[in-house]
Amino acid sequence: MRPGKMAPAGGAVAVRGLWVPLAVLALVCAALALTEQYPALSLLKQELHQRQGCASAGEWAEQYSSECDSSFLHFHESDCDIGGSSSCESVLSFNTEKIVNQAKLLAEQKRFPFATDDDNINEELAIAYVLIGNGLYDEAIQHFSTMLQEEPDLVSAIYGRGIAYGKKGLHDMKNAELALFELSRVVSLEPDHPEVFEQRAEILSPLGRISEALSDLTKAIQLQPSARLYRHRGTLYFISEDYATAHEDFQHSLELNKNQPIAMLYKGLTFFHRGLLKEAIESFKEALKQKADFIDAYKSLGQAYRELGNFDAATESFQKALLLNQNHVQTLQLKGMMLYHHGSLDEALKNFKRCLQLEPYNEVCQYMKGLSHVAMGQFYEGIKAQTKVMLNDPLPGQKASPEYLKVKYLREYSRYLHAHLDTPLTEYNIDVDLPGNFKDHWAKNLPFLIENYEEQPGLQPHIKDVLFQNFESYKPDVQELICIADHLGSMMQYETPGFLPNKRIHRAMGLATLEVMQAVQRTWANSKVRMNGKTRLMQWRDMFDIAVKWRRIADPDQPVLWLDQMPARSLSRGFNNHINLIRGQVVNMRYLEYFEKILHFIKDRILVYHGANNPKGLLEVREALEKVHKVEDLLPIMKFNSKTRDGFTVNTKVPSLKDQGKEYDGFTITITGDKVGNILFSVETQTTEERTQLYHAEIDALYKDLTAKGKILILSAELGEVDAVCNLILSLVYYFYNLMPLSRGSSVIAYSVIMGALMASGKEVSGKIPKGKATLFFFFFFFLHFQLVDFEAMTAPGSEAFSKIAKSWMNLKSISPSYKSLPSVSETFPTLRTMIEVLNTDSSHCLKKTIVVV
Repeated sequence: MRPGKMAPAGGAVAVRGLWVPLAVLALVCAALALTEQYPALSLLKQELHQRQGCASAGEWAEQYSSECDSSFLHFHESDCDIGGSSSCESVLSFNTEKIVNQAKLLAEQKRFPFATDDDNINEELAIAYVLIGNGLYDEAIQHFSTMLQEEPDLVSAIYGRGIAYGKKGLHDMKNAELALFELSRVVSLEPDHPEVFEQRAEILSPLGRISEALSDLTKAIQLQPSARLYRHRGTLYFISEDYATAHEDFQHSLELNKNQPIAMLYKGLTFFHRGLLKEAIESFKEALKQKADFIDAYKSLGQAYRELGNFDAATESFQKALLLNQNHVQTLQLKGMMLYHHGSLDEALKNFKRCLQLEPYNEVCQYMKGLSHVAMGQFYEGIKAQTKVMLNDPLPGQKASPEYLKVKYLREYSRYLHAHLDTPLTEYNIDVDLPGNFKDHWAKNLPFLIENYEEQPGLQPHIKDVLFQNFESYKPDVQELICIADHLGSMMQYETPGFLPNKRIHRAMGLATLEVMQAVQRTWANSKVRMNGKTRLMQWRDMFDIAVKWRRIADPDQPVLWLDQMPARSLSRGFNNHINLIRGQVVNMRYLEYFEKILHFIKDRILVYHGANNPKGLLEVREALEKVHKVEDLLPIMKFNSKTRDGFTVNTKVPSLKDQGKEYDGFTITITGDKVGNILFSVETQTTEERTQLYHAEIDALYKDLTAKGKILILSAELGEVDAVCNLILSLVYYFYNLMPLSRGSSVIAYSVIMGALMASGKEVSGKIPKGKATLFFFFFFFLHFQLVDFEAMTAPGSEAFSKIAKSWMNLKSISPSYKSLPSVSETFPTLRTMIEVLNTDSSHCLKKTIVVV
């Protein structure tokens, strides 16, 4: 391994957040080294196993030995450990007598492929196969070649020579080509032997020729189906992301041989990647019933629970994997990442450090170590770790890893944050200070290729890192502030699969809520605020900026940036916020609960479209739509019209409050594809300069009205005034989210502003987000558009409908007077250093308290 190049984690590969045992994926390792796919499969150090799926080094040997007994690959039982005891004679010493004895035994039992009826020829063939078994491939090739000079069509020798070429190493294309040539000769001579097709598939797949490998395995299955063959083909389908077909093969394999923990594991993984987490968990548990010490099953089970958002169950599963092997790198990495996204940065860091002790070149752990340090304000250690990732330049022709693509942005951002640790937050503006091209590339996750970029200054020695702050060191009223923030933040948690609770985000957004409340109250009392180096009355963007700054610092890995502050060229082209609901067979599990309602909306739009453009075919389309129950069912309907043959889009409109009858562009729903498994079902917004100006005008008008009514509310607490203010707050956020003005975090930022502004009006949200309402605002807005489609006149604006629905579950109640006595958030945490300190502070003390605000 060359210096500076990080070796990937050993023993498994990462596929969409889950780790896959190498014993099953050995056949594709070389192909992945050449052609990485999205999501990247991390190629790991390994030995190419002698026979796909059969007994491999380590823990899988017992499981597959019964299926491989007839294979020449397992004929010898050498008790010699090369490099071991001096009394043990090395195979490489070429002990002729021992090889001959092994060959005689092999020949007598005809335990090698294509044995003949001639005992002498069989003994000669057996010698060459023994040479293969002892790793003497060149000697075996020479022996087979000598025999073929005398008998050119000796199938066993052709087959054996092909095997020997393959075992010499597929990294040398000459070996691969010769191996394929020999095996193809065997196929032409003996076309009815499944093992030849299987062996050829084993050579083809590492070369990236997956379709040819699949064809060979299909032929082998047609000749003689077996659990092993179905499992091998299922593995290739899995790598190709054809999870439904892979699932069928693993199921067939298990029907032929139910006691296959790895096949059961992979069956679970096919469920996992299609968003069927509960089914995946059941499969992983079944694999553990078959093999109680199955580390990969515990690891996968932990990741499935993590995706469900079940932190405790995920932690338990990861811990069981580590009890079986405390040095299991992939489990340490996955557990560390889960802990980071749970907000337990200190615990996460321990896992990343242990990971790097075991595997110093692990790029993911190195990146996450640097990120964790920076998030906690430990910039010196953080940037040191980031620099190590930056040295990991991709090899020629190799695709850069996600960590490598992100790390320079993180380093530059880390330097900027460190330089501003003690600068008052009111005196600088990240969106203005960071270069436009830097922000644009960062938000779009592009390679760091920025012309004339001037790096941020290095760390200044006089600026010290953030030190740990004990909870007890804060004054009692600040402690109360922190605990209330934790409580408010926890109310923003989505109770739906795919959302892991993050206590760091909870605290940050809880503090944002309180700061928004206090800032809005001051604004309504005609007090000016200090924002971006200026003292003035607060505007709507300032209100959102409070939440933005807390969201940014809670997780510096994500660029939370205002899109209208991007370079003009980028904004003029449109900046897309894109959500894939289905991509191929990969289902976004966060949105499963909404598919039925989205389909209802799409079906209605299709009828409207055909009614206007193809009225004669409307009846046929209507009958076809009655049979649509899932997204795939829409594919045949696309063929009814040439314009929708390859797909169609459905656009939503947002009615204006400011200009009655006027509408703005909302979301665009797109469905493309020609068959099941080849579907793209997505939702996006395109933030252009013109669209942004229209929404800004709407939000400006609402904020002006809100401020006026808020000032009246301070003087008069009549119910009508409060209700009017609440509706204006919800309406303003309605347009904010339809605009999607931020590169990340719009949902939680919008919700914290709603909570804070409502508290300023004297109302507190006491109800939690309903179960299943993932990315709450997006889908509320979507369904409101759906409800408004049938309105003949736009007399009831969408924002009013949204207010009604939102208030139905927010369960608003009068705010406690005690909130007024809380210390000022902006004055208590005036700098980045103080913000990081409070986010680092242990929250267990709050759990011991009973937060009662009455």
